[in-house]
Amino acid sequence: MNNSEILFLYDAKLTNPNGDPDEENRPRMDYERGINMVSDLRLKRYVRDYLADQGYPLFVQKMDGSPVTAETRIKKLGTSNDQEILDQLIDVRLFGATMPIAKDNKQFIGPVQFNWGYSLNTVKVLESSITSTFASSDNNKQGAIGKDFRVAYSFIAFSGVISANRGKATSLKEEDIAELDRALRYAIPLQVTRSKIGQYPRLYLRVEYKSDMTILGDMRDYISLKEKTEDIRDISETALEVGKLVDFLKENIGKIDSIHYFCDSKCILLNHDVEVTFQQAFDGFTLIEVE
Repeated sequence: MNNSEILFLYDAKLTNPNGDPDEENRPRMDYERGINMVSDLRLKRYVRDYLADQGYPLFVQKMDGSPVTAETRIKKLGTSNDQEILDQLIDVRLFGATMPIAKDNKQFIGPVQFNWGYSLNTVKVLESSITSTFASSDNNKQGAIGKDFRVAYSFIAFSGVISANRGKATSLKEEDIAELDRALRYAIPLQVTRSKIGQYPRLYLRVEYKSDMTILGDMRDYISLKEKTEDIRDISETALEVGKLVDFLKENIGKIDSIHYFCDSKCILLNHDVEVTFQQAFDGFTLIEVE
């Protein structure tokens, strides 16, 4: 197993990508720049929910529909042996965990890490009032009134790293990474809730290197969103410029084993302002599509 780096893009239309409980569940924002923010924990939750739906037992999960303590979850596993626990729990192999084993806390540092995601465009937050059919209290028979916050449109980019050396410590498997690839393709639209509907994965690259020593850096530095109109509201009003990224990766092609990818048909790619397919843009690399 060797190192990989990830670029993951999805968009959000009239939805709330990541509510902030300290701000009335408003979408997380850098208000000075008008940038929508999404935490790495939100992305990992999508992955965990997808893996749970695929039948994988997880460390971070509810039991019988209710939250439990870490101690209770460990007892349910029926073992305190490190390796047996790792063999059972794909989320620990991927993301690590601090686990109460015996009288100590055993820390596994996750080989898969993501930065916070941020929007490539400036984002407007829309606010509306919502009402409930149920009375707000026994003494007030009127329905409760609340606030609903959503982004008008946000094109969100995440960067991630897979460390081969840390993967050895958690017994990370190649099959686990393949499941991560599939989760990032399918998890978000499959985990639809009222506040999350309207989000779709648009582009995914996992650049797999030839060694466990190579890290080239955040690929978001080499992409930009071209907006066909002011105040965009839909992916049809955008195009993604990847020319600098292609050039950068070609400069380092000797370090790259393969690129695992998917590209949504609605995501228009530009290579230095020329519209191209994904295969045309990344011609010369070993490309493996995530099915």
